[in-house]
Amino acid sequence: MMKKYFLLAFSLLFGFSQSQIVRKYSNEFLNIGAGARGLAMGGAVISNQDDVYAPMWNPAGLMSIDRDWQGAAMHAEYFESIAKYDYLAYAKVLEEGVFGVSVVRLGVDNILNTTQMIDSEGNIDYDKITKFSQSDYAAILSYAFRPGGNPKLDVGVNAKIVYRNVGKFANGYGFGFDVGAIYKADNGWKFGGMVRDITTTVNFWSINQKELSAVVNGEEFNPAPKDKLELTMPKLNVGASKLFEINSSVYVLPEAGLNIDFAKTASLISTDFASISPYAGAELGYQKMIFVRLGINRFQSITDIEDLKRKVSFQPSAGIGIRYRGLTLDYAITNSGIGGSNFYSNFFSLKLDMGAFRND
Repeated sequence: MMKKYFLLAFSLLFGFSQSQIVRKYSNEFLNIGAGARGLAMGGAVISNQDDVYAPMWNPAGLMSIDRDWQGAAMHAEYFESIAKYDYLAYAKVLEEGVFGVSVVRLGVDNILNTTQMIDSEGNIDYDKITKFSQSDYAAILSYAFRPGGNPKLDVGVNAKIVYRNVGKFANGYGFGFDVGAIYKADNGWKFGGMVRDITTTVNFWSINQKELSAVVNGEEFNPAPKDKLELTMPKLNVGASKLFEINSSVYVLPEAGLNIDFAKTASLISTDFASISPYAGAELGYQKMIFVRLGINRFQSITDIEDLKRKVSFQPSAGIGIRYRGLTLDYAITNSGIGGSNFYSNFFSLKLDMGAFRND
């Protein structure tokens, strides 16, 4: 009920009906995450991502950076290098908190533009095929702090500016906010939560009607959408973790939690108000130098196209990492779905911790 009232108020404010502007899957590139560590663990880092990659999982994790600054870079390719995903980030310790800035890009290049391939008489002219790129960009400003100086509670905020471009056909600008928190209990457990797009993220679109239209046999075709505004609904991620020391050299860090979308999706638990999907992951570390990680997430209920029966699909992941002084190199591999998909994505990420370098 609260969701309906909120949407109605926002719709009246902007003069649009909620059926026209709310999208289930909007700005999804910002939900991928960043850093091969978190991706290898299936996103099971909501309560334990403690470095410059934290803004993509839970900005409160930035407070674990206690010295100098950190920088990071990640590159990944999807679907046999068709799509490319890149991330750059920087975080700096300030007097009362930690400030971070991140830049994200997900793009597909060299897409064939066939809108002008058929002339007005219905003839095909392959020379009129051109190419374009579809790219999504985001700049994220983050700040983490401890309310009242409480050492048990970390809070973080993201301010996001989004730019999305579909060649010369359309482009959109958006803005929104994320809020996260991590609570550290006396018994070693950590509890984390992040609300993405807490105020809803607004995208304003500009569409080139002329470029999208085509005239065939005197009839004009134009698939351009009429809506110029879309809203990204909030998402909630919660998790709990605890570090277990096997001996002086080896530790295990597991986390489990829930991803909650405030929309009806293909998740295992799905209602008109919210859809819930579990996740889990773990990291095995040796002398804080060598790391092995596993994870599982994106549980969905799907229909098998062969026998038309319902079944559960999920996304497994794994990865390794190595750290030397203040330099960490991580690798992760994920599958787009266990249900017969052969598409694997490879992630490489690098982190430079200047505080660790100077301490060593």
